[in-house]
Amino acid sequence: MQNSDAMALTAALLAAAGGLTQRIHEGVVARGFEGVRPAHGFAFARLAPDGATVTDLAVHLGVTKQAASQLVDELVGKGYVERRPHPADARARLVVLTEAGRACTQAAEEAAAEAVGSWADVLGEDGVRVLADGLLRVAPGGPIRPAW
Repeated sequence: MQNSDAMALTAALLAAAGGLTQRIHEGVVARGFEGVRPAHGFAFARLAPDGATVTDLAVHLGVTKQAASQLVDELVGKGYVERRPHPADARARLVVLTEAGRACTQAAEEAAAEAVGSWADVLGEDGVRVLADGLLRVAPGGPIRPAW
């Protein structure tokens, strides 16, 4: 692959990711979840389903423990998460989604399905499956980090 082709692909992937993030955010807000930011959704992805420590969240988001703690404080204040005693480590606190946090996550999943569903209008159902298969081979897992 030529450098220019690689840069074009890079730009397209970043644009698709940014557009997808924006559409999910807009869908969440349209479903009544005010005061959330896309970064909150990246945190929710790590906290669902069983919670995480602030340290785990910091690693997932690629930020300092202090930044993750501030984000958790903000989400606690908004009623989306709560801190609980860690079941296996008396020194740690587990951050878990509240019912409102789980509902917000469900709204994000619905918005994501709508956004990706619209890609079928451009690529067709088979094209979306081929795209998904290829991306899952290239990036099979790991933390999904916001572009701060």
